[in-house]
Amino acid sequence: MSKIEIPVVFVKDFLSGGSAREGFVKLVGDSLRDIGFFAVADHNLTPDLLAGAYQSAAEFFELPVASKMACQPDNAAGQRGYTGLYVEHAKDSGAPDLKEFYQVGRVDVEDAHEVHRPYGPNVWPAQIPSFQERMSTLYKAQDKLGRLLLEACALYMGEQQDLFADMVAEGDTIIRVLYYPPVPDEAPDGAIRAAAHEDINLITILPGATASGLELLGRDGEWLEVEAQHDHVIVDSGDMLQNISNGLFRSTTHRVVNPSDRASKRYSMPCFVHPVREADLTPLPGCVAKTGGKVLYPSTTAGAYLRKRLAEIGLELRS
Repeated sequence: MSKIEIPVVFVKDFLSGGSAREGFVKLVGDSLRDIGFFAVADHNLTPDLLAGAYQSAAEFFELPVASKMACQPDNAAGQRGYTGLYVEHAKDSGAPDLKEFYQVGRVDVEDAHEVHRPYGPNVWPAQIPSFQERMSTLYKAQDKLGRLLLEACALYMGEQQDLFADMVAEGDTIIRVLYYPPVPDEAPDGAIRAAAHEDINLITILPGATASGLELLGRDGEWLEVEAQHDHVIVDSGDMLQNISNGLFRSTTHRVVNPSDRASKRYSMPCFVHPVREADLTPLPGCVAKTGGKVLYPSTTAGAYLRKRLAEIGLELRS
């Protein structure tokens, strides 16, 4: 298995302005164009914050099944609370993913806010008081980092700096707290922890997981093991950013493979940065010009796009 070393950017460069900011923007944009991934150093996700969040995650997933299922809202399409093993599958995959997850939506608004209307408000495990506080703090930190990175994306495209940051300000950005258990003996043939897929959203922020397993598909069709420092955050571009950029930023296929020993666990906490549902994902004219002058992706809204993709991966939104 070949490995790939992901380019690294430093937040201080963006905040410094001038040539340092220009270098940051260029490296972010070039990385998303070339491989679809980059890493962030000196970010705001402190070791203590991540360690606490992972501790609360482990405590939750160790609960009895009945206790976990009590945190699964009706008709939330996996967008809030708990979703169990063998439920989600990658688009066009014939086997379910070997994972459980707990999804947290926007935490800085009231439960009655419009962003929660399709799925209902967040739910929290009563048995683990630390879970809500730690995940809410993590959410706010990743939400802030995501807006900064999207400012860099917009500048690289030649657009207004706040184009995407404004689009996600009250959008349904989500943290997915993932648990990959030891590979079950009864696992379906061909099932892996996360089959090959592309992310749906604009960008994904991925703090260091508790174990290896992440691989991306290179432009030449070879699977590459991702190498990054554990204290770095990995960022990739999703399908929505690919659509609105007319393919200037490509959504890179990636997967999480099973461990060689079949017995180890893995936890991960990606943050999927989403725009508001009414956001227009029609390819931007400037990006069309940069990609050959022909519109290559459809006009759609973020809400319609999400609904379609959730159905394709085995999750259905209520009407």
